[in-house]
Amino acid sequence: MGVPGLTGFVGERGAFFSELRLRDSKLVIDGSSLYHRLCFSSSAAELRRGGDYGVLAATVRRFFGSLRACGVAAVVVLDGGRGAADRKLPTLRDRAAERLRAAHGLSRGQGGCLLPLLARHTFVQALRRLRVPFVQCFAEADREIAALARRWGCPVLSLDSDFCVFDLPGGYCPLSRFQWQEVCPGEGAPGCFIPALCFSADGFCRRFGRLQKSLLPLFAVLCGNDYGEVPALQGFFGKLPVRAGNPGGQRGKHGLMRGLLEWLAQFGEPAEAVEDVVRHLKAQRREEVRQLLHSSMEDYAPSDVNLEDFFQLGKYESEEASSSGLPQWVLDGLAKGELSPFLSDALMLRSTFLHVQVENMQRPSAHSTALPIRQVIYGLLLKAAHSSEAASASKQANKPPGVFEFDRSQKTLTKTFVQAANLPPHFCDDHFALEKLMEVPMSCRQMLLLETLGVKMSFLESFPSHLQLPVAVTCYWTCCSEPKVKLLQLKALLLMIVSGELDRITNDPDCTALHDEDDSIVYNQFLKWKEKKSQSKDFDLDAAHSFCQWQCCLQMGLYLNQLLSTPLSEPDLSRLYSGTLVHSLYQELKSTPSVENMFSSSPKMTQLYQVLLNTVKSSVSPDFFQKVTKTKSESRKKKKASKKTKAVRCPVPETQNLCDFNRFASLGVDD
Repeated sequence: MGVPGLTGFVGERGAFFSELRLRDSKLVIDGSSLYHRLCFSSSAAELRRGGDYGVLAATVRRFFGSLRACGVAAVVVLDGGRGAADRKLPTLRDRAAERLRAAHGLSRGQGGCLLPLLARHTFVQALRRLRVPFVQCFAEADREIAALARRWGCPVLSLDSDFCVFDLPGGYCPLSRFQWQEVCPGEGAPGCFIPALCFSADGFCRRFGRLQKSLLPLFAVLCGNDYGEVPALQGFFGKLPVRAGNPGGQRGKHGLMRGLLEWLAQFGEPAEAVEDVVRHLKAQRREEVRQLLHSSMEDYAPSDVNLEDFFQLGKYESEEASSSGLPQWVLDGLAKGELSPFLSDALMLRSTFLHVQVENMQRPSAHSTALPIRQVIYGLLLKAAHSSEAASASKQANKPPGVFEFDRSQKTLTKTFVQAANLPPHFCDDHFALEKLMEVPMSCRQMLLLETLGVKMSFLESFPSHLQLPVAVTCYWTCCSEPKVKLLQLKALLLMIVSGELDRITNDPDCTALHDEDDSIVYNQFLKWKEKKSQSKDFDLDAAHSFCQWQCCLQMGLYLNQLLSTPLSEPDLSRLYSGTLVHSLYQELKSTPSVENMFSSSPKMTQLYQVLLNTVKSSVSPDFFQKVTKTKSESRKKKKASKKTKAVRCPVPETQNLCDFNRFASLGVDD
């Protein structure tokens, strides 16, 4: 994030930082940097197995507990979608390719960092539970973070080197130098504090003579940032001075930065420096580069959005959001984090990124299983957009409404056009225009969600409301995954869900359900078993791929549920999925089937597990989980047929009594 190499450049010189004892202060936190930092503090094993969301939520709770103990009033500002201009698309494609390489490395037992699929969603849920004020910006949050920190005169906490460039009176605290786990008691009245290092643009500029802070945005643009590098500047860079004493006159990245800063120090304002840059270029390129430099520096100009209004009055107003043409309820939902930026990207840009996980790269993407759910989401979003100019132009070109998806094909990032689903007739009247979606009766919205997932409400009524969506998603996953879900994989997943429910009734102070002494005993026994098995290094890539498919289905189930304004309660992800646990359970079930009875001393948990298992098994044919012995010729025929298939489609056998209700299950990708 930010200016490549700048973090290392300022980090190698301690003189650019001052010590800060953070207490009794406001603090503006870059949410994206924070959840990445907290998530990557987990072990590689957790990241390899799809994430432990309970561990992440507990870390978030401890982090904000430290801040509150020191009297720090923090607000969190999250990035939104890619924005109408989509200027960072090349950078985002590069990062998606990097994630793909990291996922492949992790799948082979190598090191690496890969954000689990639902980490951001878990982070937002944790903020909401902790009542930490947060906002989700319409697009990238940097300028709005800087504007709020300037207004409050407080530091920014982030890992984005762009904040070395913004003019921040309260300074920029890198998360890597923020020792929130080492709260110091303090002396006397002031009380405890968090030790940190703080970067100041004023101090930085003083190290380079008469360098003006107003020239730092030009410095960042010339170095290249997330919006790309300015072309045709090689002629200029060749004229830069190299700092005396630089060994051998080497022009590495840091040497280039020093040269740029020393050169910039001779100018009083950016316009003068820009003219000196273009003077070194060919005449026919000068005006183009001049305009590009000036427009790129605007990325560091003060934002027109006043986030203080949002935190005080609940109103998020920005020119970009207002000009987007999105309904007000959508804009409000985005700002409050109730709608994912995935939805605004699909609606405004007609393209989305599907984030890779640690899956079997020889198989189709784990996201293929959730394709029919995404098509329904696109159908809801794009049906309302038929009145827009973009949709009209698309119609005139006889193109069906759809979205381009960036996903993997084996180990390569690909872009595929996915046609939006045609909604069933009783959902296609004017009521389902996006502007009027909230006017539709909740029962109708719930019906659309359940039909998409291929279940009836009668299947779900016996479960607590917070488990109904996960159960529906699990039925969908079992029916539609390819390759077919194994019974032991399903049992491991359901035992994990039961363990989360046991944790809830045992530990959640807000839980109204009474728990017996048996539940506490079983819970303590389970914790001992979990601790013992958590050290296992066993890893089954095919099982991991299957659990990745479940997470993909859950993610899109959550997004569709959000778009329909939660006809089913949203589950607590911190108690729903633990990659380490589900893999341990799967391995144990293979060698010790009796582990299926680990909750047998708790009648409530035993009943919940049995009802879960019977409900999901009733969604498929009786012989679904039976092993079928195939002859060699049949195997060869199947392998040959699979090579001819260009797109993954969700199979719906005629015998499946649950998926029959899913009228969208057979939709596929249009090449």
